[in-house]
Amino acid sequence: MAILWRASVLAERHRAIGGELEDWNGMGTAWFYDNTPERAKADYEAIRTKAGLMDVSGLKKVHLVGPDAAYVIDRVTTRNVDKIGVGRSTYASILNSDGKFIDDCIIYHISVNQWMVVHGTGTGMEQLTTVAAAKNVSVLFDDDLHDMSLQGPVAVDFLAKHIDGIRDLAYFGIMHTKLFGVNVMISRTGYTGERGYEIFVGAKDTVHVWDSILSEGESMGIRPVQFSTLDMLRIESYLLFYPGDNSETFPFDDEPCGDTIWELGLEFTVSPGKEGFIGAENHYAMEGKERFKIYGVQLSDSMDQMEMYARVLHDGKDVGVITYGLSSELNNYSVAIARLDPSVAKAGTKLTVRQPDGTELAATAEEMPFYDKEKKIRAAKG
Repeated sequence: MAILWRASVLAERHRAIGGELEDWNGMGTAWFYDNTPERAKADYEAIRTKAGLMDVSGLKKVHLVGPDAAYVIDRVTTRNVDKIGVGRSTYASILNSDGKFIDDCIIYHISVNQWMVVHGTGTGMEQLTTVAAAKNVSVLFDDDLHDMSLQGPVAVDFLAKHIDGIRDLAYFGIMHTKLFGVNVMISRTGYTGERGYEIFVGAKDTVHVWDSILSEGESMGIRPVQFSTLDMLRIESYLLFYPGDNSETFPFDDEPCGDTIWELGLEFTVSPGKEGFIGAENHYAMEGKERFKIYGVQLSDSMDQMEMYARVLHDGKDVGVITYGLSSELNNYSVAIARLDPSVAKAGTKLTVRQPDGTELAATAEEMPFYDKEKKIRAAKG
């Protein structure tokens, strides 16, 4: 039985619309408001065509304050923090000493000597705390700070009614402002592949902001969306989920769990030439030694949804496994993230997907993302 040691002040709002709170990262989270295909489809299409609001407060928010804050983050993460200006954020990986992936995060540079690292279900906070020992830095885990994610094409139009300059906020930019009369920090980030924003607000004001967005935004098509919608959106946007796409869920037959970022396709999160971060030497030594590659799979002539744990075949040989799949009527495809043998992780390779019930479906290997391939939507200006 999961032990819920964290709580969102929005819990009663979720329950009021049918949410049954389940554990995610120690917090009761509204995975579903209505666990039906119809609700899932409606929430997914809302974010792709209008906008959806979800409570992502289960992410861990860790403040680092003091002269050594940048050093600690630089040592723990794969990014060169000297390149992150005040008012900016960036996506980074966190490795263990073996050079294996243990978490991802977004690094926010709030002000001089003040940073925030937001991460999910890995051990990023523990890594930060360990490196911070005996350094001139304070590390504060902050569950008073709540995080609401407003994602979708009308999100900017809605916020522009209330916040001057929101259209000028660049991708991965940060803004401190007021929304509905309360102090908030807004970052142009998200986990959907859409143009979207995360709204950080103190617990005492969170319900007010949540209610106000949904009330005023209803006429624009903004609706509350269940947390599980993220899985649908992230699949076609090539956004990985730890440990869902990793060997912790899909273990190797003869090796301990642990994936390299070369295998996960996250090598872009390492700042060019950076050394000195935890696991750096082993990370660089493992280039070209991939045991598998995270890659896309698309069905050739079917809209069936590829199921988790479905096997992937090439010329009758087992070459991988489906981690998560999506069948989208909106985009007219059935796609999935897979862990494939590097020999077949090439666009156009003919594959067969064998579902857990034995059904076989024709497919091809395809580069990701499937949606917004050039990432123009999420990074749009104006």
